[in-house]
Amino acid sequence: MANREKFLEKKSITARSEAIHSALGELPRFDMHGKVVSARGDSLQVSGLGRFLALGSRLVVPGPEGRAVPAEVVALAGDRATLQAFGPIAGIGPGTPAHLAAPAILAPDESWLGRVIDPFGAPLDGGPPLSPGARRRSLRATPPPAGQRARLGPRIDLGVRALDAFATCRQGQRLGLFAASGVGKSTLLAMLAAGARCDVVVFALVGERGRELREFIEDDLGPVGLARSVVVCATSDAPPLLRREAAYAAMTVAEHFADAGQHVLLLMDSVTRFAMALREIALAAGEPPATRGYTPGVFAELPRLLERAGPRAEGSAGAITGLFTVLVEGDDHDEPISDAVRGILDGHVVLDRAIGERGRYPAIDVLRSLSRTVPGNLAPAEHALAQRARRLLALHAEMADLIRLGAYRPGTDSAVDEAIRLAPRIEAMLAQAKGEGGDIDGAFAALAAALEPTDGA
Repeated sequence: MANREKFLEKKSITARSEAIHSALGELPRFDMHGKVVSARGDSLQVSGLGRFLALGSRLVVPGPEGRAVPAEVVALAGDRATLQAFGPIAGIGPGTPAHLAAPAILAPDESWLGRVIDPFGAPLDGGPPLSPGARRRSLRATPPPAGQRARLGPRIDLGVRALDAFATCRQGQRLGLFAASGVGKSTLLAMLAAGARCDVVVFALVGERGRELREFIEDDLGPVGLARSVVVCATSDAPPLLRREAAYAAMTVAEHFADAGQHVLLLMDSVTRFAMALREIALAAGEPPATRGYTPGVFAELPRLLERAGPRAEGSAGAITGLFTVLVEGDDHDEPISDAVRGILDGHVVLDRAIGERGRYPAIDVLRSLSRTVPGNLAPAEHALAQRARRLLALHAEMADLIRLGAYRPGTDSAVDEAIRLAPRIEAMLAQAKGEGGDIDGAFAALAAALEPTDGA
């Protein structure tokens, strides 16, 4: 009898708990909101939430026809917050409520492979909505502590002979691809996506031309390359916050796969457009311009993003190998963003317009390209081959004007004669068509064949 009473009492408590839980679920959710007091460009000023906000806080502002416009706090002054919107703010005016929203998160999943998405994880390829993964990740994650980070992994095949032989790369390394517009960056990225030895490729297309997205995916990347890729895109007409967010979202997706023990190749095009988006946001927030119009915050934000690529924490098998394109304005390789990025990354690859105009693609200038990990990457025989080829190309470039003018007479200098014979063969070895794969061993075998003595040498 006592047991029955205890059972009934326990059942009664459970029923009451379930009833209370159900009643709480029916209560209206607690909503914190302020109101818009002014609007200008892509910026809004909001009051009424000052002590609940911080830089980076997210809000949602209802627009016309029930459209919700997400926004982010970019500046605070007393009770007023300056917001930048992720979408158009036409139709939003003073008095419109601004509701506090959840922080920026993304939940990547293996099923995202083969998909093209926006920075919020919504599909851009016309496919079904993406399934969220089990772990929600902040878009502002920090890299592993420097003292606990794993060392770079073994060298990897990038599938491009010029890179494999002259800028050999290791797992977890970060390289910059420096080039002006129209020199073949997109084609080179597609070659890397198709030929690099990795598990997953993550693309960040920041400020990409809208009409070129499908061309790049269907013609350059192709079905095979897309099958192992996740493409995160924000086109050039997107607000600066959305363009900036594309870089953070792609890095977050790459971290998801790397933390699962996979080797990720992260290809970002381009860091320059990311920096331009940061500049637009900062100027709208009232930050003064410093170097060529770029605000100081831009140069503080670049390493926060780029340092997230690389090896994961010690003991993890995953790594993010990053290749980041940098648009060189007017072929000026010392402009502020180029200079800052070159100092952060582990090497740089220069694409030269003059080489492309001669018809040699990829138009990589091997004399101006450098991988800081090469000394630990190459066997002594490979290192000797690469150094000899560099010396021959440098000597040929130095004498090029005299040779073209006919001012140099063959036989005057044996080293110059050798450079005249072998430089064209090295150039031919560096040329590679899209779809033509390769590996490091094959690249050095081709270089050795190009450097073999010719008849009569």
